[in-house]
Amino acid sequence: MKALPCALLASVVLLNGCASSGHQADTSSNAVRWWNPLSYSWSSALPWNWFGSSVAISEKGVGNITALTAFNAETISQGIGSDYQIRQGMGTRNGQIESYIQAMKGQKVAMTFYGDTTVSKIDVTDTSVHTPNGIAFGAPFSALFQKAYGHCQPGRDSQHVQCQVPNSQHLDVIYHGEFNGPSGIMPADDTLKQWTLSEVVWHA
Repeated sequence: MKALPCALLASVVLLNGCASSGHQADTSSNAVRWWNPLSYSWSSALPWNWFGSSVAISEKGVGNITALTAFNAETISQGIGSDYQIRQGMGTRNGQIESYIQAMKGQKVAMTFYGDTTVSKIDVTDTSVHTPNGIAFGAPFSALFQKAYGHCQPGRDSQHVQCQVPNSQHLDVIYHGEFNGPSGIMPADDTLKQWTLSEVVWHA
């Protein structure tokens, strides 16, 4: 009789491990042209990853993903080492078609990987990912910058700006906030002070 609770626990663990590889739908506004519906989390299939693991951003990359990591779904899934659902797609950026690989958590995009033969850029929006000292999701613009000049440039629309992290060669941060001006125009510093950090970008 004592063996019964252990058997039930093992069954629950096995079911949870299998469930983590389920398909997820995307409701984001990313410029997706098409994507591979056969999404699968390679890392979640490994027993030692069923309980999650720690992913951190550094100058070298994200998790175990660096500029030397092959740009393919299986390698990236193994490199982030957690329960993410992986999918591939293609979209447009600056008028050019490019491939990307996304790591999903539920309905949300947690990370987006860009590259050719190897990974060249990673956009991170998953707030559970560990960030370097001084960088925190949700932190105000004023926590890192006093002014935008020399550090920042307009973002993908009028509600975002992208700034290079001080003393970093590979990390940028993206701030989000309200601005009624046209796209391509930098908001005033007083306006930016109220904006918050929504995304961390690693690039090779």
